[in-house]
Amino acid sequence: MKNKENSFDLELAEKLSEKINNVRNEISKVIIGQTDIVDNLLVSLLSRGHCLLIGVPGLAKTLLIKTLAEVMDLKFSRIQFTPDLMPGDITGTEIIEEDLSTKKRNFRFIKGPLFANIVLADEINRTPPKTQSALLEAMQEHKVTAAGTTYTLEEPFFVLATQNPIEQEGTYPLPEAQLDRFMFSLWLDYPPINEEIEIIKQTTSDYLPELKRVIASEEIIEFQNLIKRVPVADNVIEYTVKFVNATRPGEGKPEFINKWVNWGAGPRASQYLIMAAKTKSVVDGRFTPNIDDVKSFLYPTLRHRIVPNFSAEAEGISTLDIISKLQNNL
Repeated sequence: MKNKENSFDLELAEKLSEKINNVRNEISKVIIGQTDIVDNLLVSLLSRGHCLLIGVPGLAKTLLIKTLAEVMDLKFSRIQFTPDLMPGDITGTEIIEEDLSTKKRNFRFIKGPLFANIVLADEINRTPPKTQSALLEAMQEHKVTAAGTTYTLEEPFFVLATQNPIEQEGTYPLPEAQLDRFMFSLWLDYPPINEEIEIIKQTTSDYLPELKRVIASEEIIEFQNLIKRVPVADNVIEYTVKFVNATRPGEGKPEFINKWVNWGAGPRASQYLIMAAKTKSVVDGRFTPNIDDVKSFLYPTLRHRIVPNFSAEAEGISTLDIISKLQNNL
């Protein structure tokens, strides 16, 4: 029985690798470049994580997510966060309906935009903490509570929140405890000039790509369950935990950590690093991750979980500098 199960897992892993390559090919019909961002989004989705995407306007963040949802045959919803947005605006609200025959009035719940498979939370730092918390609760619990009733969100459920790094006025920055809910923090840079030329050629013509639906929602859930079953060697887990532990100031830690860091990453960082490494190994056609797989996700997983202190800021030291230096010391 066990051999049959292992054989099934190997076949499913090969199918996953093939499907992800097809997804990449379909997305490339619309999105030019940004291959690392696309790969990290796919890893996050398969790992049941959520992403925080940071970039200036005009870098096709919304188009990328809409394309991803279309290729994966998933329900897509976009929420444009504003300072006057209330929790009920995203979770849903109850309305009173009157039965014309009996004249009785009943409450009926109207589902909000959170009831989708892929939710784009545009400019999450534009809305007050109460509405941010409603979103983050749904991310963590995959449930929504309204008027005392709990509604379970449909799987798969993936939130991608965006922030504009150049606007600070009238914003509500996410506190560290809420940032920790995101598996990855991904930074979009301006495209290289050769890619930008291709973008302009494509977007100013009558080019209309035909996208194929590559993966159904049921298959994604099946793949997510497969990732949980991928075995991991003890030395890979030990490296991951030691690295995350080394980001926390304290006795016996590297001198530069105690000098530059207020708070380090928690155990959730180790969990996400292992899940990401598992996913990458299967997508690459390998059936167990190695330490290099973990290393490839150190920046997106830890950059929003390490809090530099005033000394680091005064010296111009960023979280990426700290991660890089720590990598060289371990």
